[in-house]
This record gives sequence, C-alpha cells and structure tokens, in this order.
Amino acid sequence: MASTDRPAHRLAILDDYQDVALDFAPWDTLGDVEVVVFHDPLPGSEEAVRALAGFDIIVAMRERTVFGADVLAGLPGLRLLVTTGMANASIDLAAASAAGITVCGTPGSPTAAPELTWALLMAWMRDIPAQQASLRAGTWQTGVGTELAGKTLGVLGLGRIGTRIAGYGAAFGMDVIAWSQNLEADRAAAAGARLVGREELFAAADVLSVHLRLSDRTRGLVDEAELRLLGPHGLLVNTSRAPIVDQEAMLRGLHEGWLGGAALDVFDTEPLPAGHPLLAAPRTVLTPHLGYVSDASYRQFHGGAFEDVAAWLAGAPLRVLTS
Repeated sequence: MASTDRPAHRLAILDDYQDVALDFAPWDTLGDVEVVVFHDPLPGSEEAVRALAGFDIIVAMRERTVFGADVLAGLPGLRLLVTTGMANASIDLAAASAAGITVCGTPGSPTAAPELTWALLMAWMRDIPAQQASLRAGTWQTGVGTELAGKTLGVLGLGRIGTRIAGYGAAFGMDVIAWSQNLEADRAAAAGARLVGREELFAAADVLSVHLRLSDRTRGLVDEAELRLLGPHGLLVNTSRAPIVDQEAMLRGLHEGWLGGAALDVFDTEPLPAGHPLLAAPRTVLTPHLGYVSDASYRQFHGGAFEDVAAWLAGAPLRVLTS
C-alpha cells in the first residue's frame, strides 16, 4: 500500500527565472519540509491561488508575484510569506496580518541596483549595444558616443540608491543636482549634490536618473512636461519603477524626437511581453529588471529567506514586516 506520509510543511520558492535558488541556500537542511521551485511567472491572481494551494510557506522574489487580499484569502493554509528585500509593495501586509500570516523580509545588496543603473547609463551614452550589434554584423564604428565629464546629472530621489548614483556622477566629473519633495539643501550637499527645484532638475540635466519608491504620491510624477524639459538631447534612466514615469508620454517623446533617449530596467508589465511598444522604440537601452539580479544580491536574498524560514520553524521569526 502506498505511503500516506506527508511532509510537515510545503515551501514554494517563486519566480526562480534563472533556476539558481537552490544553489544559494541549503534548503535541503530544513528538515521535514518539501521544497518546490517555480521557474515561470504566475501571471494573475487565479493562477497564483491555483498553483500555491497547499503550501504553508512561500518565498517571493521581490514584487514579481502579487499577494493582494484576494490571493491571500484564497490561500487559507499559508502561514509564512517571505519577500526578498525589506519592502514589497505587492504584498498586502494588513490583509496578511488579518489572516494570521507572518511576513518576513531579507537583507539585500546595497550596490547591485546602483551599479546596474550606471551600466545602463554608460551603455546608452557610448552606444554600446548598437556598436556591438554593428561589429557582429561586420561593420566598424557606426556611431559617435558621448562623454560624461562636464555634463549635468539630475538625481530624482536622493535616498540610499540615489546617493550612490550622485557619488558615481561626481567621480565621472559630472555636475550633480537633485530634487525630491522633502529633500533639504544640507542633505543634498552631504551626498555631493546641489538642491534645485523640480523644473530646474529636468531643464538642466543632461541625464536624469529616477530613484524614488512607487507610491500614490510618485505615480506619474514624471509626465510630459518634465520629459519635454529634459529635451531632445536628454537621457532618462529609470531603474526604480515604471509607473513613476508617464509611459505613453515617454514613448511619444522617443518617437517624435523631443526626448533624447531612455535607459530602462523597469516596465509597466513584467516580464515584458513580446510586441510591447518599448521594444521597438528608438534610442533606448533596455534590460529585463536586472537591478537586483547579481550573485551577491542573490546570496543575501536566498540566504536571508532561508534564515527566515528556519527561524519561523523554530518559533522565533526574523525581520517581521508589518503595515
């Protein structure tokens, strides 16, 4: 007769696109825990509920899967939800608390996102993707790049990541200016930047880099007026969240030529579907939300998630997130 033994716990690791999650933490040492890894995205609430029914522990990779009140209500057996990082706008923390679900976060790399931001910026300024494609196609030197020294870098949001970007800009000989709603002059100066007004930030910047959290206050903050101020020679860099920028206005600016270019790691829909208008937009450099995708970052994320699960199993949860 077949065994009816079942594991004490079932753990789902979500959105392991690169099939590496099991390499970054000793999941097989958790004891009587069945670990199931999901490599493909769960595109909607119904799919998530269907796929995750029967799991009492879930590890979510950043904001790839949405855990709104509807999904949480559809997973009555869920008891621990771990998110990589210490904030996740895709998790309804109040609904989780009401349902008796513990939500925990993890440490993360402080340099992964800023370094990717600078790589995108440099790739666009020196036309690296197009020059590589040209070289592979058998042609030689088909464009002229732009140097950063002497240019003006505008930083929209001077938090942890924005401060590093300001430092990178200064190291490359750029004039660094910054604005955010509550930024003060002494805080900007401490980061090596000069506080300016919102309009001046866009009008004076040769490169404008976005480093704000997405919220009701920041959604659509960068609209057509700001993009027109950035102008036909200005570069918009966004590695934060796509909805901070008016996507339709950005696309119009790129096609009509009144916006110089865009270097983007974040999109309104992720994964970006085939045929998305941005894939055909001119003067763009695009990466598939790689800001946090590095070996050091994944060690922090998966290692921290493993610690969270082990601590919860031992009755002493770590890094609990509350609304």
